[in-house]
Amino acid sequence: MKYDYLIKNCAILTLDKNLRIIEKGFIALKGSKIELIGEISSLPPESSAEKIIEAETMLAMPGLINAHTHAAMVYFRGLADDIPLKEWLEKHIWPAEAKFVSPSFIREAVKLAALEMIKSGTTAFCDMYFAEDVAAESLKELGIRAFLGEGILDFPTPITKSPEESMERIEKFASDYKGDELITPVVAPHAPYTCSEETLKKAANLAEKLSLPLHIHLAEEEWELEKFKKEKGMSSVAYLESIGFLCSNLSAAHVNWIDENDIELLEKTKTSVVHNPESNMKLATGISPVPEMLKNGVNVALGTDGAASNNNLDMFGEMATAARLHKIAKRDPQAITALDVIKMATLGGAQALSAEKEIGSLERGKKADIILINLKKPHLTPIYNFYSHLVYSAISPDVDTAIINGRVVMKNRKILTVDEEEILEKARYFAQKIKS
Repeated sequence: MKYDYLIKNCAILTLDKNLRIIEKGFIALKGSKIELIGEISSLPPESSAEKIIEAETMLAMPGLINAHTHAAMVYFRGLADDIPLKEWLEKHIWPAEAKFVSPSFIREAVKLAALEMIKSGTTAFCDMYFAEDVAAESLKELGIRAFLGEGILDFPTPITKSPEESMERIEKFASDYKGDELITPVVAPHAPYTCSEETLKKAANLAEKLSLPLHIHLAEEEWELEKFKKEKGMSSVAYLESIGFLCSNLSAAHVNWIDENDIELLEKTKTSVVHNPESNMKLATGISPVPEMLKNGVNVALGTDGAASNNNLDMFGEMATAARLHKIAKRDPQAITALDVIKMATLGGAQALSAEKEIGSLERGKKADIILINLKKPHLTPIYNFYSHLVYSAISPDVDTAIINGRVVMKNRKILTVDEEEILEKARYFAQKIKS
């Protein structure tokens, strides 16, 4: 039995249906997939590999899935802080985008975002921005898995003049990247308040026609709820359900201002929710009722949102925040457990992106998207419970190795696919242009 990679002697969190934890195991990789996984004692003696990774002090787990972000906005990190969402968007972000966002901006900015994500344990992410076909070229170079949603709005974007033009770009993007190992196009109408009913229906039909995931912002702010109740006599969630938009291939980001009826609609339609606690807290938009959604069977994923409103793309930080936020909000230490949050950051994200058969857990036949956590750290010693350690003690620099689609893209915290300093230098150059 000859494999491409053999990871040996590590602890393993499989996140499979039985939540199997292997104290000392191995993972054998062949091509882009996991060929075999199990206790080290069950490794066939005749096994060999092109490359062996000795991981005795490591914990292997599924790579984290950042299920909602705006990757290229990393170049706007810190541009406008401590401001309400509406003012932040209309007076700062949209004007900055109109002035600076271009294909060349996106090509370089997503490299910085992907660099940050890989180094903090993210192996796959869902994006909503512009010129995603351009972003795809850079992201394939870095080797990260990406679900790329071209933003659709009823007014001109920095890249397109109309929603129709955005949808034309999506069709071509989908054609160009059909069957790609790393890149999955996504249909991404911005929000119910920036897209007409006609635009939303066309976007949903396009996603169904091309068998692509669908992604949107939903119920983020209280004013959105008030607007739809005044104009439609219902919440924005109920409005989307009334026009047939809610569905099993839809993931909705934020979802803060909802009630029991909305939760029932989300569960009934199998719509996934992406929780963005740090961005919600920083913009003071609200607290998503995640414990209630989980209790009622709604699939919940986790995302950072963009670095302009977070201000980082660190999923370990996001997990820690999510777990603590709901405990204090409910005054209940069991409101959300560490395991709940880890599931949101792995399995929940995979399901939200209709990719649960390929990623989200470590199982034979699934894609080899794996991170190795270095446990030989003072703040990770001793260890009694891996789940709680990852959520309450681990930090992103503990990620030693990242394997995506069977390829080692980071080892000993060094990115192997690109020149990190070149990416940082270009980011500093763009920042000077924006600042001046």
